[in-house]
Amino acid sequence: MAENRKVSSVSFFNSRLTSVISIALVLFLLGLILLIGMLGNKLSVYVKENISFSIVLKENQSDAEVRKMQKSLDALPFIKSTEYISKERAAKELEEELGENPETFLGFNPLQASIEVRLRSEYANPDSLPVVEKRIKGYASVSELLYRKDMMEMVHDNMRRIGLILLSLAVVLMAISFVLIGNTIRLLIYSKRFLIHTMKLVGATPGFIRGPFVRYNLVSGIFASILAILMLTGTLYYLQRELGGFIQILDLRVVLLVYGAVFVLGILLSVFATIFAVNKYLRMGADRLYYI
Repeated sequence: MAENRKVSSVSFFNSRLTSVISIALVLFLLGLILLIGMLGNKLSVYVKENISFSIVLKENQSDAEVRKMQKSLDALPFIKSTEYISKERAAKELEEELGENPETFLGFNPLQASIEVRLRSEYANPDSLPVVEKRIKGYASVSELLYRKDMMEMVHDNMRRIGLILLSLAVVLMAISFVLIGNTIRLLIYSKRFLIHTMKLVGATPGFIRGPFVRYNLVSGIFASILAILMLTGTLYYLQRELGGFIQILDLRVVLLVYGAVFVLGILLSVFATIFAVNKYLRMGADRLYYI
């Protein structure tokens, strides 16, 4: 008798462990997609706000005029930051790139002073660029505006494409998650199908029958969510160690948001999958229970 009880306990532990690991792996993949999606959004903002263009200034602009213009530019809603680059600094940067000062063989500095401008991410797109360009060219000190329009359009299109792909993956993975978790839980409940039928025969209500199964799989969902979060934490630690600054791009609030989503989804998917699985056997006649 004691041996049978021991075998039953081991079987119970193994079935619960298998269920928890199966659900945790699915939640881990779902959390990974959510993290990549969040990272893609942050990366899009980071890339767009680090694409700069140059406002080439007219000759003989005084420092006061340049400072006034720069202050005016900083106040514009679509500009994130500006940086003044003098003729001397431009020549020095060119010397570092070419290995030779242009003044030594030309006899004069051919470069013009400029202001490097970075836009806010929401304005760094093809629709907003004509408005930005028109506004900046309205300044009297501006000689010309230099930027890679084709590169900005390419970045915008690629980021939008990546966002749609990640959204599609998240939707598909959510559906797959529900199916896999549902199948895992259905296999656990399968062995109890005759018990469910017996309880139904003695007059137990559907809610009373579902209760123990829901509580059992609710606990499994909590354990699976915690395990998935630990796996995600390990993955983030590895990425941070291999790619320095990774967490700074993602930021802690996003990570905690994904952890919360994984925890809640683990519970909800487990509970709903249990309800659907139990309802299947509640609706099933006694004759069909032998042939499934």
